[in-house]
Amino acid sequence: MLHVIINGGSTISIAGCITQMYIHGVLGGAECLLLTVMSFDRYLAICKPLHYTSIMNLRLQIYLVISSWFLAFLFLLVLTSVICQLNFCGPRIINHFFCDFAPILEMSCSDITIAKLTNFVLAILVSVLPFSFIIYSYISIFITIFRIPSTRGKQKAFSTCSSHLIVVSMYYGTIITVYIIPNSGSSFNTDKAISLLYTMGTPLLNPIIYSLRNHDIKTVIKKLIYIR
Repeated sequence: MLHVIINGGSTISIAGCITQMYIHGVLGGAECLLLTVMSFDRYLAICKPLHYTSIMNLRLQIYLVISSWFLAFLFLLVLTSVICQLNFCGPRIINHFFCDFAPILEMSCSDITIAKLTNFVLAILVSVLPFSFIIYSYISIFITIFRIPSTRGKQKAFSTCSSHLIVVSMYYGTIITVYIIPNSGSSFNTDKAISLLYTMGTPLLNPIIYSLRNHDIKTVIKKLIYIR
């Protein structure tokens, strides 16, 4: 993206473009699944605190992380294999700042029905189902928090999951908008603007959002504001 901005444009081969789409898709899919794993961790910590240590042991942690990456690699490999079967003879201009699924299909002169169907099914598996699990987890978490008698206990429980909830809302909101909701009425410029939110906005805000949970960092920020 920086190369395209600095040079006012760039060139890439079809194979390179598909490879870029695959890597981008794997990283995005893995993040969706890892955010789901994090919600499961928060669910256990708040809803089943007495069983947390015995359930969320090191073995399960490694298994969940490896499974998230493996499924992301596998799902995107399926989609990439379908795209590789297409013929590309259309306009050789990608109306995007990276090789995404929709811009690649615009260059194809083959029947793209199977590719679109495959992308939709995989998007359901990678984003919608995990997002549904996250919603279920947070409903259970909120019910448990509201049952806590002390106000301090409620605040402490909320603080443990607030950062994750903010990131999930930002990331899944944009992902579902771009890849799930039919975009027949939207333009590529709209999709590019939305894509900026999850490719740049979320990674930019992640350190800030998660760091605000750290007491020492909040203390330093308060001192800086007070000095100024």
